[in-house]
Amino acid sequence: MNRIGFIASSLLVLLALLSSTLFVVDQRQFGVVYALGQIKEVITEPGLNFKLPPPFQNVTYLDKRLLTLDSTDAEPMLTAEKQRVVIDWYVRWRVTEPSEYIRNVGLDEQAGANQLNRVVRNAFQEEINRRTVRDLLSTKREALMADVKREVLEAVRGGAKPWGVDVVDVRITRVDYVESITESVYRRMEAERKRVANELRSTGAAEGEKIRADADRQREVTIANAYRDAQKIKGEGDAEASRLYADAFGRDAQFAQFYRSLDAYKATFNKKSDVVVVDSSSEFFKNLRGNTGAPSGK
Repeated sequence: MNRIGFIASSLLVLLALLSSTLFVVDQRQFGVVYALGQIKEVITEPGLNFKLPPPFQNVTYLDKRLLTLDSTDAEPMLTAEKQRVVIDWYVRWRVTEPSEYIRNVGLDEQAGANQLNRVVRNAFQEEINRRTVRDLLSTKREALMADVKREVLEAVRGGAKPWGVDVVDVRITRVDYVESITESVYRRMEAERKRVANELRSTGAAEGEKIRADADRQREVTIANAYRDAQKIKGEGDAEASRLYADAFGRDAQFAQFYRSLDAYKATFNKKSDVVVVDSSSEFFKNLRGNTGAPSGK
């Protein structure tokens, strides 16, 4: 029994020792093998590899993919005309020489990003100091980014300690004034828009008053003309009616008098509640007393 346990324990120790000597390098990574703190080997191809068990040899990994570094600070920079601007940028970079990178930069990607951020910002500051705001917003912006990329490449490749990295692209994503200037610009724009709006409203109100005044004038003129025409037509109608009455009544004076008496009676006794006190011998009731004044039948 003790022999079986010893064999099992020995197999487990052997498997653990064997597993510590095997490691897999992903196609997206570099494998760096250390021997007593010194770089022993850099593996660039993916696959299964062997090494000595710890502490004799250890392995770490570096990303070989294209990495993106975005600007993290919002410190303003001065242009050639001493304007304070804030820019946002990003850099596309990758590790190309793991040995040089580890010796001169650091053990992981974050170390390279931190140092690259400082170099890129200094390059942008130097180039922006030579250019105006108009240059940053015009086609010269491409030349600015090309110059920054050139300066960054010189910094990471030149000198006695190259970084072992490659900078693929440098881009500006935003150029803006500092917040205080931006706020002032917005206030001026707002005031200008309000002035234009008030001017348009005043012009519209004046035009509205002019249109209403013209409409009122035309209304008064139209009403006056209509009243004049109506009175003219009414006068002409009254004149024609008077002529017809005179012509008709002139043919038989007694009939005319009788017809007018009937109209007077209708106007006088038009309600049952009316009470009229008159002298029956008056001329008004002559046609009611008899046929004396009635027209003779023909």
